[in-house]
Amino acid sequence: MDGSSTAKPAALDGFDTAAHIAALHRDGYTIIDDFLDAGGLARFRQSVAPLLGRYLGRNPFEGRRTERVYTLVARGRIFEEITDDPRILALLDAFLRPAFLLSASHAIRIHPGEAAQSLHFDDSFYPVPRPRPAISISVIGAIDAFTADNGATVMIPGSHRWSTAQVQETLAERRSTGGARGEISLEMAAGAVAVFQGTLVHGAGANRSAAPRLAFTSQYCEPWARTQENFFLGVPRERVREMSPALQSLLGYSIMPPFMGQVSASHPAKTLEDGWVPPVVRQAPGAD
Repeated sequence: MDGSSTAKPAALDGFDTAAHIAALHRDGYTIIDDFLDAGGLARFRQSVAPLLGRYLGRNPFEGRRTERVYTLVARGRIFEEITDDPRILALLDAFLRPAFLLSASHAIRIHPGEAAQSLHFDDSFYPVPRPRPAISISVIGAIDAFTADNGATVMIPGSHRWSTAQVQETLAERRSTGGARGEISLEMAAGAVAVFQGTLVHGAGANRSAAPRLAFTSQYCEPWARTQENFFLGVPRERVREMSPALQSLLGYSIMPPFMGQVSASHPAKTLEDGWVPPVVRQAPGAD
């Protein structure tokens, strides 16, 4: 499905799927306030703690004072649960084709003194002119509360509908003046997540506080698009076997009809079966 889909939203107890879809169409983003409860936040913090303190960004975009943990989905059960959460999947169903993929999965901790990230949109690396439907949908989750002082994401509501020229004009304005018309600071309580279209202009804010700000991001893309992270190489098959069918599909063990993603004419999920052996590729006699 694309951004103009009229498919009936999935029904989930206590979750107004239709209202969130409407906000995504109207503003380019929506906020799920109660995505993680206190227990979920505690599990996230406990699971991510051993992974932190190892990696700082290599350039201003990653953040010189920003820690990142890549391939987060494969590093603990809580990270699997936030990736294939039914509420997120219900929203993705309204914007992406069936068999959509997980494109990126990170934990992000912005330390005090980090500068604001440059404004951008997440599916800018797909060379398709704007305006257009989003090729990806992003999720940013607040493990620490997001405030204007600690690096809350800056967004420009409505920018998901802009042309390429409008985006370029706004980026030039930001570079020359330090601000852009219409930008807001996405302040959220701990446990909330923002879901937004890959065409929405945004960027991490500067952390002017005295404490780090911890978050996660999950990004999803159309099943025909190349993913940012190569999960086939990044996640061992032994680990994938233990994941839910929904998560296996997100990692690429799925087919986009009629046969995109097949493995030697077989469904890729078969590679997870016990005893599966890849076909032997033999060179033809006399071939160079």
